[in-house]
Amino acid sequence: MFVAPDPGRTRLRNSLRAVVGVALAVTVAELAGLSQTASITGGLAALLALFTVLDADVRAQRITTALLPVAGFPVLALATSLHGLPQARDAAFLAVVFAGVYARRWGPRGHALGIFGFMMFFVTQFLHAVPAQLPELFAAVTLALLSAGATRFLLWPIERRTPPAAAPPGLPGAGLARPTTRQAFQATAACGFALAIGQALSEDRWYWAVGTAWWIFVNTASRGETLVRGFRRVLGTVLGIAAGLLIAVPLHGAPVPTAALVAVCVFGIFYTAAPSYSWMMFFVTVMAGLLYGLLGVLHPGLLLLRFEETAVGALGASLAVILVLPVTTHAANDAWIQRALHCVRASTAASLDRLAGDPAADPAPHAAELELLLGRVRMALAPLVHPLSPLRARKARARQVLALLDDCAREVHGLVLVAADPQASHDARLAAACWRVEAAVEALTAPQGGPQPATAQAPAHPAAAEPALAHLHGLEQALTALAAPLRTDPRAPLTAAV
Repeated sequence: MFVAPDPGRTRLRNSLRAVVGVALAVTVAELAGLSQTASITGGLAALLALFTVLDADVRAQRITTALLPVAGFPVLALATSLHGLPQARDAAFLAVVFAGVYARRWGPRGHALGIFGFMMFFVTQFLHAVPAQLPELFAAVTLALLSAGATRFLLWPIERRTPPAAAPPGLPGAGLARPTTRQAFQATAACGFALAIGQALSEDRWYWAVGTAWWIFVNTASRGETLVRGFRRVLGTVLGIAAGLLIAVPLHGAPVPTAALVAVCVFGIFYTAAPSYSWMMFFVTVMAGLLYGLLGVLHPGLLLLRFEETAVGALGASLAVILVLPVTTHAANDAWIQRALHCVRASTAASLDRLAGDPAADPAPHAAELELLLGRVRMALAPLVHPLSPLRARKARARQVLALLDDCAREVHGLVLVAADPQASHDARLAAACWRVEAAVEALTAPQGGPQPATAQAPAHPAAAEPALAHLHGLEQALTALAAPLRTDPRAPLTAAV
């Protein structure tokens, strides 16, 4: 959490901006004379707007932020109107779950709108909102989104100077083969299980189990990723409950210290989200305890119930990814690795064209896409390299794959830098080396039983005068070495992988 790289201090600035945006939203709601319930709703809406809107450019972010009420207001109205009708409320909640996950097929915008819609249903359960409160809830959310937008696009426009990284497009597929469709059914099944068991534990706080199951499916694509995220969520919740007993309970909802600690939690949620899901959940759990303190209902038994509901939600998510249209970790890994390898080939070809004198050839976008894809590969392989993974052979192969792909990325970036130098010249040997790189990628991405990459020979003198050729040789060697871990059966013993 504390030593993870933060280039340009982007995470730090985003975290501080989130504190400003949420504080502004709550302050505006209080100045408008809205109730405490409405102010809390507004604060959560501002947090979601700043946390979930991740479009690749500022204009798209503005549009998505403006569309959040389109997804949130109908759900808010539906949830409050069904407050006294448990069976209809539960059915509607599961329908919102399915629609929210299904919407992820439309990229970052669908992802943000789906989360916002779900959370509007969730927050009405958290606050026990009733239809009479609907006008001020609408007002609070509207003011919150205006405050979040003003903070993001006017007061602190970080993205104008540092464009946000575009998320790599999802894995292709049609029908039940599409990951978002599978996840929609999985998440609905998980939330249905969590809802039933959660209500058996508590008729008032069952929604924590549903919320746990829902959030475990965010940004996961395989069975292994989901199981690891469930473990991390439970771990973070346990730590947060322990902290809540020491911090939130003794405060008894005192407004000033509670507000200060909520601001610290908002900062922690944003700052730790990328490097550590467990620590993010720690801050979420502490913040929930503090909000319960403000509402005057916090006691140690409630925190224990929070743990029980979280465990039920994690169990529901685990059962769903195992039993309902499962996507194996190996299948997801293979798909992302192949996309990364194709990106290596595209970047290499564009670099060669640039060195050959083609001014239209630009390898830089391919190199940037490669970084994004490697981030997704690391996420997909996380279950295999997790310290608690008992699969020693697969863990060793996964680490080898990650190291070699990092080598590929380093050589690709070096090649791109050489190609950008106007003094760099084309060499006939570059074409042959580039062809060998492409052949190695073809062999690695071909179906099993296809041609294998030939063993690469290191250049006798990779002199500084031939940097492009040296990068191509390094790339060829890394690709050739990838054949062993990628072509070995996942269940093979460790000796076959090294």
